[in-house]
Amino acid sequence: MWHQRELHLAPRSRGFHLITDEVASALTELREVRVGLLHLQLLHTSASLTLNENADPDVRHDLDAFLRERIPGDLSYFRHTLEGPDDMPAHVCASLLGTQLTLAVRGGRLALGTWQGLWLGEHRDHGGARRLIATLQGE
Repeated sequence: MWHQRELHLAPRSRGFHLITDEVASALTELREVRVGLLHLQLLHTSASLTLNENADPDVRHDLDAFLRERIPGDLSYFRHTLEGPDDMPAHVCASLLGTQLTLAVRGGRLALGTWQGLWLGEHRDHGGARRLIATLQGE
């Protein structure tokens, strides 16, 4: 079985946001899959997807603080600045963290570890709505 759908995520503030439940609830077909894979591709170059700690929101805060400190918007060698001082740092963060994830599906659910959650990294101050292509395969 193959299924593909485009998911639309509401605009979010800059930082990391837990989207596991939002993605899983939008993909009702997950319930039909005994064993399979879900591939998620973010259709943007200034945001990211990552799998990390889902219980303590301080982890999301700390990763955002870490990236902001190491990739500030005022680096003198950035040339791509027409879209604002947060744009090029957002591209760097998206490249470092990635814009795609492949997750195991088992027994009609995402097969995540106890403390794992799917995060959207919004790296722009005003990034807007985001789109994901979700491709589910399995039996």
